[in-house]
Amino acid sequence: MLITKSHHDFPTKAGGTLRIYVIQPVVPNYPKAKFPGVVCFSEIYQVTGPVERFAGQIASQGYVVACPSSFHEFQGPEAIPYDVEGTDRGNNYKIEKEVSAYDEDATLSIDLLTSLENCTGRIAATGMCLGGHLAFRAAFDQRVLSSVCFFATDIHSASLGKGKHDDTMIRIKKGDLSGKGELVMIFGKQDTHVPRAGRDLIRASLEDAGIPVSFLEVQAQHAFIRDESSKGRWDAALTRSLFTYMMEVFERTVGRDLGPKVGVSGKVEHVC
Repeated sequence: MLITKSHHDFPTKAGGTLRIYVIQPVVPNYPKAKFPGVVCFSEIYQVTGPVERFAGQIASQGYVVACPSSFHEFQGPEAIPYDVEGTDRGNNYKIEKEVSAYDEDATLSIDLLTSLENCTGRIAATGMCLGGHLAFRAAFDQRVLSSVCFFATDIHSASLGKGKHDDTMIRIKKGDLSGKGELVMIFGKQDTHVPRAGRDLIRASLEDAGIPVSFLEVQAQHAFIRDESSKGRWDAALTRSLFTYMMEVFERTVGRDLGPKVGVSGKVEHVC
C-alpha cells in the first residue's frame, strides 16, 4: 500500500512546539478510505530514519501512524545523531522532561489521530526503547485498544522524568490499567537496560493486576530492531517475525470493529 508523509505542529503546556509526523496510507481512487490509527513513539533520538521506516511499514499495512518528537522543550524536532554526544543528550533529555509532559504528548498524538478524516478513531500504540515505555503509558488512555512495547527501557526502575520519578508501576498496582486495552511486552533476554529482575517485576505486576498481556522474551540485545547504528545488535529476521506478531495484535484489536467488549464468560476448562 502506498504511503504519504506530513507533519502537524502543536503548542504544549510543557513548553515548545510538539511536531507530530504523520505517515498514512493512500489508496488510489478511494479518497474516503478510513484506517485505524497507531501512535509510534520513538527512542531517545527522536524520529530518526529507523523509526520513520518502522512507522512506514505499519502505515503500508493500512494504518494512519503518528510519530511525536518527544524533546520539544529542549530542541527542535530534528533527529538526534546516533553518536556519543547524541546518546548523552537524549538520555539527559529523557530524565529532564516531566512525566506529565510525556503524557501530554501522547494525548495530543491520540487527539490528532482521532481528528483526522481518514482515521476510524480506533487507536493502538507502539514504540522502541524510550518509545516502548511511552507506548506502555499510552495504554492507560481509554482510547488506546492495544500497545506493543519493544524493550521498554528501565521501566522497572522508574527512569522517566526529573528526579527519575515515574508512576507507571504504581498506577498498575492501583488498577489504572484494569478494563483498558491489550498489552504486549517484548524484551531481549540479553538486554542490559532491563535485566531479569526488572522483567520479572513487570510481568508479575501486570499479571497480579489481571491485565491482558503477552510477555515475550527473545534471544536478542537492546535495540535489536534498529536497522541503523545498532552497534551490531540488529536482528532483521527476528524483527520481521515480531513485526508480523505486532500486526496480528493490531489487526485483531483495532483493525476490525468488534462492537462493545463484554466480560469474560466462565472459567477456562482444563482439558486436552
